[in-house]
Amino acid sequence: MDRMDDLEAFLAIVERGSQTAAAKHLRRSLQSIGRSLTTLERSVGIELVRRNTRKSNPTEAGLALYHRLKPALLEIVDAKREVANNRAEPFGVLRVASPVRFASAFVVPVICEFMQRYAQVSVELKTADRKVNLHEEDFDLAIRIRSLQDSALRARRLGELRVVVFGAPAYFQEHGRPRHPSELERHHCLVRSAEAGGEKWPFLIGGKQETVRVTGRFSTDDATSMHDAVACGLGLGVAPLWQIKHLIEQGAVEVVLQDFERPKLPIFAVSPPTKVPLAKTRLFVDMLAARMKRAQL
Repeated sequence: MDRMDDLEAFLAIVERGSQTAAAKHLRRSLQSIGRSLTTLERSVGIELVRRNTRKSNPTEAGLALYHRLKPALLEIVDAKREVANNRAEPFGVLRVASPVRFASAFVVPVICEFMQRYAQVSVELKTADRKVNLHEEDFDLAIRIRSLQDSALRARRLGELRVVVFGAPAYFQEHGRPRHPSELERHHCLVRSAEAGGEKWPFLIGGKQETVRVTGRFSTDDATSMHDAVACGLGLGVAPLWQIKHLIEQGAVEVVLQDFERPKLPIFAVSPPTKVPLAKTRLFVDMLAARMKRAQL
């Protein structure tokens, strides 16, 4: 197996752009860095870095090796530090991905508590409503609000949430309340254009899940804008209950079709199976699960 020093030298050369900069960063001699690179290239049997007097640029093979080595080396460093600590205190950087609104409401408060409790952990949070690739984007953890199709991921169920249909009292006064999902075809329904199949709303009808196609004059890719438009009386909307609870409490909107609500959406914390579940990840998920248990979703 290649020595850690050789691997670290290679990563530093790619990241710093030259052997001289890598030597300065690692506090090693330039000759030592050069020997490490040569040893690694002999080991893999291919040129990894093209050298000249000023710069060192990775070859295509070198760049591919860099992207595979970087997360693995970070895991090894974190694991060594954790094992060396008798109290198993978490160390290093925790990289978390979460849907945007869920991050604001649930993940960020947990991050604040977590970082106050564990001073040796830094957190990088990526908020995106798209499905992030944990392997390619090097995340320790991601929040998924859906049924899991990728069985290869390590997953922990955090809870589940209701998805409801809602509208403003003024809209109901003018257009009436739908009593059955089939009545939605004569109602104005607001659609999230950012969601694939946003015009197809699922319901439980007669014990079976069915979808009802809806239409309306207003669509948006932003959840908050859609909620506000519903509160203004433009039509009916569909959303997770926790996202509109404040509007319900204010009397701005009311929930309808409760007897036909779709099955609750599961919430998972997922991590790559290739990553060692370090203390920083385990403890953060424990804390997030405790908050989810207290929340009314």
